[in-house]
Amino acid sequence: MSDLLAEMRALRRAVEDLGPKPHTALALEEAEGFVWVAEQRHAQAVARINRVPLALLVGIERQRDTLLANTERFAAGLPANNALLWGARGMGKSSIVKAVHADVASRASAALKLIEIHREDISTLPDLMNLVRARPERIIVYCDDLSFDATDTSYKSLKAVLEGGLEGRPDNVIFYATSNRRHLLPREMMENERSTAINPGEAVEEKVSLSDRFGLWIGFHRCSQDEYLDMVAGYVDHLGLTVDQATLRAEALEWATTRGSRSGRVAFQFAQDLAGRLGQISS
Repeated sequence: MSDLLAEMRALRRAVEDLGPKPHTALALEEAEGFVWVAEQRHAQAVARINRVPLALLVGIERQRDTLLANTERFAAGLPANNALLWGARGMGKSSIVKAVHADVASRASAALKLIEIHREDISTLPDLMNLVRARPERIIVYCDDLSFDATDTSYKSLKAVLEGGLEGRPDNVIFYATSNRRHLLPREMMENERSTAINPGEAVEEKVSLSDRFGLWIGFHRCSQDEYLDMVAGYVDHLGLTVDQATLRAEALEWATTRGSRSGRVAFQFAQDLAGRLGQISS
């Protein structure tokens, strides 16, 4: 009998774990940035956000200015769009979100917070929206490396928040996402949705594609050699490194060749390696 009661209690706990978690108040006064902990329906404060100054993001000035202007409007309480930053890896998509937040937050009249939600927790996005809906702060909800595979249905939660849900996105929240591909759903997944629609002929791809729910698309493309070298020079100056320019150019190009790509990430990694080899501490 005792074994049966123990099994029943275990079954009850398992069922409770599957149900909705209780909503708790978020202490957004604690920090500028937070990470959404889905299991606890809690935003964990980040003591120090890992980011680089906006001025160091060389070669992506157009993208920077576009996101900066959109964020400034949002922080001022004006209409602004959700943004999808897509394109080549290592070109500063994640860095620009964090750098723009820091720049605008330092000048905004209202508190501007950054909350990161992991891709695997997107299904809990409506719960996060409910918790921040009545907050006085302006909030950027940010998801890095967002994409979905053919068996993943959590994208529907994001669709409802971005467009089409009864409540939709709160006025004090904007959603920024980065992805290596412009269309977040694989083509076979979009075709499957079209084939199961009531009127397949009317279910055009523009209606199915999740990326269309973002009002602002910002593309990032591979940089040229000159842009890459400008990125390297910016990081070297920022770190306060002293090195011969001819040597710097040759080593930076060799570093990019061995990695098979040129990008802001590769430039930063080279500068870090150079600083280590020179035994110099950033100023």
